[in-house]
Amino acid sequence: MKSHRTTARGLALTLALGLAAVAAAAPAGKVPTHIVFPLVGPAQYFANDFGSPRPQGPHQGNDIMSVRHAPAVAAEAGRVEFETGSPRGGCMLRLHGRSGTEYVYIHLNNDLTAGNDNRGSCAPGVAFAEGLHSGTTVSAGQLIAYVGDSGDANGLQPHLHFEIHPHGGGAVDPYPALRRAQRLLFAVADGTTFTLQLTGGMTGGDPTAKSVTVKVDSARWWPNGLRVEGVNRTVKIDTSIASVDSSADSMARVARVAQRRVTIMTAPMPATRAAQFGKPDALVAQRVVLGD
Repeated sequence: MKSHRTTARGLALTLALGLAAVAAAAPAGKVPTHIVFPLVGPAQYFANDFGSPRPQGPHQGNDIMSVRHAPAVAAEAGRVEFETGSPRGGCMLRLHGRSGTEYVYIHLNNDLTAGNDNRGSCAPGVAFAEGLHSGTTVSAGQLIAYVGDSGDANGLQPHLHFEIHPHGGGAVDPYPALRRAQRLLFAVADGTTFTLQLTGGMTGGDPTAKSVTVKVDSARWWPNGLRVEGVNRTVKIDTSIASVDSSADSMARVARVAQRRVTIMTAPMPATRAAQFGKPDALVAQRVVLGD
């Protein structure tokens, strides 16, 4: 069992600022060069379906297929506005970005269970993140809503219909921006002290030494307790202060890292940009549990 000691890296992370606005300031009305990808977790399918024929006219965005209740996050810093009266769009959110770009999030969640029960409403805690209201200012990457199938997507696979409107005007093809977008591993409010549980397969490193590389299958984070499956992200994690739980037999076989299952609980620390993007060694493990 290793002692919990403060490392230079840990101190730097502790003193770091919370998640800053990722989308750099752009001239008014210009879509930022890099936005934050609007979903955390599995984006099972998205293609350039902008302009595809629909009963109401050409498709004005891209449909990002995901799972019910998947976290939706702010593409850039700005101000949110709720929309709840559209029979086609269902629960909707507009993000008025600081760059002058407007982003529209459509078909948000209206279900209270894991099934399509339609028992919820377009309200914070169901469709929108708790603590938000129309007019709230948010930062890039902040949790703002949850994916669903409200409106005319009812009964279809949960997905996010995502639009981009420069100057708040007509929609433009969001596909290039989505392809360049930076993806979060998890989402919490700026400066929030978080812990993260990652489960997956080890692909390199030694958890008894300085670091381990994990192909993450699932992630859960606190204080909000959100969990996403199908993460499919490879992350290098600092294990220099971690305790390692394993049988003696498993420890003897630690060199055979390929396909080894592992669960990692990170040390509590304030959210940083690097940590939320899963940058190498930005996450510091407090406990490592090795599987067979």
